[in-house]
Amino acid sequence: MKSITRILIANRGEIARRIMQTARTMGISCVAIYEDDDARSLYVREADTAVRLANGFLDQADILRIAAEQGVDAIHPGYGFLAEN
Repeated sequence: MKSITRILIANRGEIARRIMQTARTMGISCVAIYEDDDARSLYVREADTAVRLANGFLDQADILRIAAEQGVDAIHPGYGFLAEN
């Protein structure tokens, strides 16, 4: 089984920060995604890599495209809409 070394976090704010904190203790690099309003947010600045979403968090195709481009091993859906799908 391949271990996870890079994860995309499909959430924002404090939830994303908590996921990042846990991932880092496990040695996992974190990719944050953000909308324009979040560009200066703490979770974006703390991520190893941050990528702007073209159409927001509800655009699952864009999230998957970013995940593929960033070479992540996994996507953490966070909480909310994406997690429910």
